[in-house]
Formats: sequence, structure tokens, C-alpha cells
Amino acid sequence: MIFIQLILAHLLGDFILQPDSWVADKENRRLKSKFLYLHILIHTALSLIFLWNLTLWWVAVLTGASHFIIDAAKLTFQNIKTKKRWFFIDQVLHVLVIAGVSFYFGEFDLSFLKNQEFLKILMAALFLTMPASIFIKILLSSWTPSPDGPNNIQTESLTSAGKYIGILERLLVFTFIMVDHWEGVGFMVAAKSVFRFSDLAQAKQRKLTEYVLIGTLLSFGLAVLTGIIIK
Repeated sequence: MIFIQLILAHLLGDFILQPDSWVADKENRRLKSKFLYLHILIHTALSLIFLWNLTLWWVAVLTGASHFIIDAAKLTFQNIKTKKRWFFIDQVLHVLVIAGVSFYFGEFDLSFLKNQEFLKILMAALFLTMPASIFIKILLSSWTPSPDGPNNIQTESLTSAGKYIGILERLLVFTFIMVDHWEGVGFMVAAKSVFRFSDLAQAKQRKLTEYVLIGTLLSFGLAVLTGIIIK
């Protein structure tokens, strides 16, 4: 498949064969960096090698040219604050170009969008991300600990870490249920208990412990219930 061949070329060219020193030079000098053009040349050559068909030379040139345009836009518009965002935009655009080429050659069949089983699983997975987080937040709103309470102990935490931990744990629990590996759910509960509740025990805050426990049970409960309904 052209899609797989071009993805392999992309992974090699963008990650394995691109040293950090090249990336740093491109970010500093942007379009003046010689490594930008060397990177595009390598990427185009890899695409041609993996395609292994000289009649498809235009595909390699197209992916190389689009790669240059996308990388040039990222280097021109990104800054320290938007660097992470531009990395994902860059990668998504590269994959979309490859997908577009593959679609041109008829490699993609969009009939799966009419598959009811696929749509049900997709719907459940989407529900377990942000919608479930909002449901849990609303359910816990009356018990949310006040950060200004007299007995409150401040602990450092990554921004929005709890939200993303909840999303990941629900998706993992849902996946375990869909593949009939319920023991994985038990592993997730045990793992979270070890890491999370040991910290809460040290904090010696009963209300906070109960709050986190209710949130955890709601999170796992929603994932389990959603998995059972879909099954």
C-alpha cells in the first residue's frame, strides 16, 4: 500500500534520520537553515525508495514539496508558546497529504463510516473523553474542596493533569472491556490506587481523599457501564 510506504518514509525522515541539532538549527535560522532543505531532500528520496517505482516519481516529489510547505509554515509561525501545538498540526497535515495521495489511488474505502458497530464504538470513545469529564465535574461540584480552606495543603500538580489522566484511564478501561480482558480493569484500579492514594494518605486530608475516591469510582464506573452497553 502506498499509504504504508509513505508513512514509513515519513517516520524515518521526520524522526529517525533527523538529529536534534538539525531541528535546533531549523528553529533558529528557519528558512535560512541548510538542514531544512537537506531534510526535504532526504524525505523525498526516502519516499521514492519506499515506493520503488520510477513511474511514481511525481508522488515522491509531491510529498517532498508539501513537506517543505508545511515545515516552512511551522517554522515561520511557531513560537515558544505555540511550539507544541504546531508540532501536532505539522504531523496531522503530513499524514493528511499522504492519506490524500492514497485516496487518489483508491486505497481508502470510506464505507466503514456506515458500519454501525464502528460508529457505536467511536461514539462511546468520544463520550469517555471530554463529555465524561464534564459529567463527573458537575456531579462532584458540591464536594469540590476549596483551595483557600484553613486545613488545605497545597501540592504541586501539572496543569489539567487530572483531566487527562481521567480521559486516558476511561479509554483504557473501555478498551479492556471491548477486547474481553476484564483483568486489565483490575490492574488499572490497583495501579491508580498505589500512585494516587499513597499521596493522599501522606496529605492526611480525609475530605480530599473521599473527593478523589468518589471521582475515581465515577470515572471507572462510567467507563465500565459504557463498555457493557456497547458490548
